[in-house]
Amino acid sequence: MFARKSDKPQNRIDSLIGAGTRVEGDVTFTGGLRVDGEIRGNVSVAQGETGTLVVSEQARIEGEIRCTRVVVNGTVVGPIHVSDTIELHPRSKVTGDVHYAKVEMHLGAVVDGRLAFCTPESKTVELKLASGG
Repeated sequence: MFARKSDKPQNRIDSLIGAGTRVEGDVTFTGGLRVDGEIRGNVSVAQGETGTLVVSEQARIEGEIRCTRVVVNGTVVGPIHVSDTIELHPRSKVTGDVHYAKVEMHLGAVVDGRLAFCTPESKTVELKLASGG
C-alpha cells in the first residue's frame, strides 16, 4: 500500500570504489555505491535494505548484481537482478540476463542476454494438466 521511507531507492552516493581500484570478492552495501574501478565478485545491497549502484563508464563488474536500483554506464559481466529500476546508458555493455521491474534503455546500450520483467511479488506457479474424467 504505502511505501515506507526506507523502501525508496537512494539518490545519493555514500561509498566510492575509485578508478584504478580493483576489488576481488563480494561487496555488500547500503545507501548508494558508485564504482569507477573494477569488481570481481558479486555486488548486492544488504538484506532488508535499499540501495543504488552506479557503474561509471570506465568501471567493470564481473559477478552477479542484486540491488534496488542500478545505473549502468560501463561494463557488467554477469546477471543483474533489480527490484526497482535499471538505467542502461549509451555506453553500457551488459553480458548476462537482466531481471527488472522498470527499465530505461538509451540508444547505444548493449545487452547480450535476456531482458526479463519481474516484480517483487512474482511467484513461480506450477501448472498441472487437467485429467480427463
